[in-house]
Amino acid sequence: MPKLWNETIEAHRHAVREAILETTWALVTEHGLMSVTMTQIAEKAGIGRATLYKYFPDVETILAAYHERHVATHLAQLAELRDQPGDPNERLAAVLERYAFICYYRGRHGSEELGALLHRGEHVVRAEQQLVNLFQDVLTQVAAAGHLRDDVPPAELASYCLHALGAAGTLPSETAVRGLVTVTLAGLRPPS
Repeated sequence: MPKLWNETIEAHRHAVREAILETTWALVTEHGLMSVTMTQIAEKAGIGRATLYKYFPDVETILAAYHERHVATHLAQLAELRDQPGDPNERLAAVLERYAFICYYRGRHGSEELGALLHRGEHVVRAEQQLVNLFQDVLTQVAAAGHLRDDVPPAELASYCLHALGAAGTLPSETAVRGLVTVTLAGLRPPS
């Protein structure tokens, strides 16, 4: 087959997959996890049920794929902030703030039931390890510049940051999130 034909088919498959993911997420957030059926998804996405089943076997698998894509997007955003040129302190602050806001907004999406379904599995374990590595990288850069406390290794400080900023999901406002980032940064500085 000609290359253009293959690219066209691949683009079509990608578009169908994206439509399925977005449609499913919209239906689940509107009606709840237990209320959504494969038939509803197919109808709302404008595809046949047989086509839907070629892509995904059930609603849970669709949601897992949506979540995996969503997490990958967040990791890419954080990596981009980490890799910016310039002062490592500013990069650290940017990474911490972005992660805190990810946690803050995650606390406002979906139900506990949906969270329990999505925050399990191998892709979550991989993502958590990538997150620890990303934080450790930026902390190591700050340490090399002499602006990080040296009584705790960067790997442990990365864990500290992740756990401290995870609390942003329970905070009442964006102002409170920024305050949490300020406190977390203060805990990373060398003692005076």
